[in-house]
Amino acid sequence: MRRLRVLVTGVGAPGIRGTLYALRHNPDGWQVDVVGVDISGDAVGRHFVNTFYRVPPPESPDYIPEILNIALKEEVDVVLPQTTRELLALSQGEEAFRKKNIGVAVSKPNAISLANDKLRLVQTFSELGLPHPEYRVTRTEEELIAAVQELGYPESPVVVKPPTSNGMRGFRVLKEGAWDLRRFLEDKPDGTEIELVDLLRILRRGSDWPVLMVSEFLPGDEYTVDAFRGERAFVAVARKREMIRSGITFLARLEARSDLVENVGRVAESIDLKYAFGFQFKLDARGVPKVLECNPRVQGTMVASAFVGANVIWWAVREAAGEPVAQGEVEKSFLKKKLGKVAFYRYWGGIGIHGGRVLGEI
Repeated sequence: MRRLRVLVTGVGAPGIRGTLYALRHNPDGWQVDVVGVDISGDAVGRHFVNTFYRVPPPESPDYIPEILNIALKEEVDVVLPQTTRELLALSQGEEAFRKKNIGVAVSKPNAISLANDKLRLVQTFSELGLPHPEYRVTRTEEELIAAVQELGYPESPVVVKPPTSNGMRGFRVLKEGAWDLRRFLEDKPDGTEIELVDLLRILRRGSDWPVLMVSEFLPGDEYTVDAFRGERAFVAVARKREMIRSGITFLARLEARSDLVENVGRVAESIDLKYAFGFQFKLDARGVPKVLECNPRVQGTMVASAFVGANVIWWAVREAAGEPVAQGEVEKSFLKKKLGKVAFYRYWGGIGIHGGRVLGEI
């Protein structure tokens, strides 16, 4: 039996259990030992990996040297990043790992920078002739007010967000009369809907006015596409996000969406995205899917694709380990007939800890 040692970063991320499942239930039957690292010593993933280390934040000059030292000490074969903030550092430091025969499952810096920039991403879709939201870029209060009005506010909702952010940070839906007494008493607040006057009040409290994208509001269903791209193979799986809480999918249904798969393939090839990555789309009023963002890394619910035989997380690791995945393997493993029949449910779980020892798990 082949054995692989994988260093997984950000093991405090919400999707850590899914990542570990995908690695340990890989279609090749390899044994996978996981070395987990995180900037927090209390990261829950430390209790699910074989070995755990606390590391400095990715912005620290000590981050790459520390990750490399751990990888050498633990005889790691591949580094698999899980969080957005570390991607660029690992990509820029990839050569140091490669010299030690350690693979890093991360795209090149240019691809990561473009994928993480929502404005440049939308512009790329436009250049390729692919559907994308109508948008404006604003740098002042006056430009912001003009842009939201041009896109239909207050008669219609519009979306405001920074070009570079993740986890819904800075994302707001401008909606007139966003909250009334009934909603105040009956609905749980999610923090996304806001009136323009309230958004302006917040932005005026800063020292510098931020660059913000204003885009059309897309009222239809939201989709995520999980993808793998290697030297010899590409695969993508679409899943409808039927229940979302705080940006995390709690109910997804895997569907056959050739339009989404084709769009992802064209963009990934254009900007040279590699390994495991994902895109998010939303349908407009006519049912046309338009891009929201790209995650050039493992996504939190990416494990869902493994249940239809498209284990994109594992294929990314295997590719980074110097074992290229063939398209024939992908086609043989991918159970396309299950699309439309498989759902993924997330639920709240937890573990009890005493003195570093797990007392129980629910």
